[in-house]
Amino acid sequence: MSKFPITVRGADLLRQELQRLKSVDRPAVIAAIAEARSHGDLSENAEYDAAKERQGFLEGRIKEIEGKLGNAQIIDPASLDADGRVVFGATVELEDMDSGDTVSYQIVGDDEADIKASKISLNSPVARALIGKFAGDVAEVQTPGGKREYEILDVKYV
Repeated sequence: MSKFPITVRGADLLRQELQRLKSVDRPAVIAAIAEARSHGDLSENAEYDAAKERQGFLEGRIKEIEGKLGNAQIIDPASLDADGRVVFGATVELEDMDSGDTVSYQIVGDDEADIKASKISLNSPVARALIGKFAGDVAEVQTPGGKREYEILDVKYV
């Protein structure tokens, strides 16, 4: 498996989720399985089946997070020195050339993308169009509604 980029904040969030899954959720599922077993016949025990299903999901998610953290290339945007170029972790202020609206996005990994928090995935069409450009450049993005042009107003590494 190849390395994938993630910000320091994104890695911290994954570690917190992993800690919660192992220390809170896993013991709760084990207790639920024990409780369901105490009710007798397991062949017709819906509580047991549900708890086992939840345990399978939980163990799968733990394994997935451990794999992601093991293959992560953690990047601190504040320590980047890209000479004003748009790179992974950069926060980019854009102006829509058609509407004049301004937006600001941070380019992050797939797991951390959250459009409501102005974080877009490195693999999104907008981020792919921005990578490598500088403030003052215009990026063309192919969207389902047609081509859109964005002028890069500012690039920050925070």
